[in-house]
Amino acid sequence: MPGAIDHAKRALRADLRERRALLSDAQRAAAEAALTARLNDLVATTGARSVSCFLSTTTEPGTRTFIREAVARGIRVLLPITREDGLLDWAVAGDEDEITTGLHGLPEPTGEILNPMALDEVDLLLVPAAAVDRTGMRMGWGRGYFDRTLGSMQKCPPAYAVVFDSEILDEVPRDVHDQPVTGAVTPERTVVFPLT
Repeated sequence: MPGAIDHAKRALRADLRERRALLSDAQRAAAEAALTARLNDLVATTGARSVSCFLSTTTEPGTRTFIREAVARGIRVLLPITREDGLLDWAVAGDEDEITTGLHGLPEPTGEILNPMALDEVDLLLVPAAAVDRTGMRMGWGRGYFDRTLGSMQKCPPAYAVVFDSEILDEVPRDVHDQPVTGAVTPERTVVFPLT
């Protein structure tokens, strides 16, 4: 039976989905351009030569321009592929990648599939989120893929949630399996959370 935390997460996710759906195409395009600049700056600042990212849906902060530009600059970009067992496989982004619909209706690459261990080679993780709070606690969309990924890495590189600025909240509901992130990147700013 779902508890208070599950109910609070469901309500917050519904509110966040509704807010994202209200953005116009022009607002989304402007946000993607600004976010691309912020992500490029983060890659440059960290010196990352290999990153993980995700193919954004139409309502998420847009990552696709960043991915194309990073690949063109010679950055190795790994994109997630969902699995039935709750883990993520990965594929290296290319210039002419085809995109398919994966589990849960999410966009995924069609390239050569690498196992979950491929993530051990990246310098920077860029992960989707519904929201993140000021302590760095990330709240995802409820399937647990990225919590499992972050929680299973022996040596986790810096991990940044990619969200809209209004999705950095004072507090998000948290459960024992939820994993924190190093920081957040929005179209307006990059935030590094204090170590707790």
